[in-house]
Amino acid sequence: MSKLDELINELCPEGVEYKALWEVTIWDKKFNAVERSKQKKVYTYPYMLANDLFKLERKEGDVFLLSTGERTGWTTEELAGNYLCEGEVVAIPWGGTPNVKYHKGKFVTADNRIATSIDTELLSNKFLYYWMQSNIDTIASYYRGSGIKHPSMKDILDMQIPLPPLAVQQEIVRILDNFTELTAELTAELTAELTARRKQYEYYRDLLLTMEDKPETKWMKLGEIADFRNGKGHEKAIAEDGKFIVVNSKFISTNGQVVKFTNQQISPLYIEDILIVMSDLPNGKALAKCFLVDENNRYTLNQRIGALRVKNKNIIDTKFLYYFLNRNRQLLKYDNGVDQTNLKKNEILSVNIPIIPLKEQKRIVAILDRFDALCNDLTSGIPAEIEARQKQYEYYRDKLLSFKEVTA
Repeated sequence: MSKLDELINELCPEGVEYKALWEVTIWDKKFNAVERSKQKKVYTYPYMLANDLFKLERKEGDVFLLSTGERTGWTTEELAGNYLCEGEVVAIPWGGTPNVKYHKGKFVTADNRIATSIDTELLSNKFLYYWMQSNIDTIASYYRGSGIKHPSMKDILDMQIPLPPLAVQQEIVRILDNFTELTAELTAELTAELTARRKQYEYYRDLLLTMEDKPETKWMKLGEIADFRNGKGHEKAIAEDGKFIVVNSKFISTNGQVVKFTNQQISPLYIEDILIVMSDLPNGKALAKCFLVDENNRYTLNQRIGALRVKNKNIIDTKFLYYFLNRNRQLLKYDNGVDQTNLKKNEILSVNIPIIPLKEQKRIVAILDRFDALCNDLTSGIPAEIEARQKQYEYYRDKLLSFKEVTA
């Protein structure tokens, strides 16, 4: 029998009392739709706009940035200034995607709704955090609105929370803290392994695709060995559920997220095509990146995406060209536009491409395919492992926080 089972059998074998959240918590403001009798006291905190919060961020800081989203960080007391707060709090965002955060200590907050226990001998703040986290789907159902959704605090404050004895709460918190720490360690280890594998892949790829010192290498302009064409605008042909996926820079840069469809294949693609992103995105990471067309889908080409097709496969292998271009993206020149950075067709076609014996090209492709498959397996396997561990955590957390209600 576990320590938690022993505590439950000893301290609350018949069940536990449930109370409305408003009975056991104090929040940061009085809410319009909530009866005054349910909010006799509030703790107010100065909050910053979300866009300003991370302007304070400093690595050496010890003041927590309590954001409304996933990103968090730290700042200094000096930079926090009049926004400096301190306490043990549980927070949900006033608008946007519902999530629950906990912090004990100094902090600066964005526009959150902040709760703390009225009596920590009755309700532990960390237990409150885990309980709210476990009930995030219910909390999310109370976020409403046509644009940015905001929580109905009346409904949230009426939620019923179990109140097991403090010793039981503390043991549950200890178990969940340990589980959270182990999950974080596993995530860090798996991410480090993936990073190491990618670096190993990049090292061997660069080694295999460095042709300058190989005496058998001949050089040809890209325009001599491949045809090039631009896509066309599809805005007038967009369909809600069309037959063809529109390939644009946003689609390419987000790992295959389907953004738009059309029923007209205005700019057809073929499985031998290599795609090049012609326009920079705000993060600057997609420009000149190359992709092979996936033969399992039906695509059509949008503007700002270029397509290359090898003219003579007895001279160069399409996949060898793809690997070389992706590895040497810096060879593709671009102009600095006012609003966007764009690749130019003529400069792309003037890039020098190494021509080595076709047999050697295919050997290099086979090696890189194996490395690529390994990296892809890790890339898909690691998130799956992390997701499985997260689901395991959620299962045990929800189980730990489920209590029989004591009968009168």
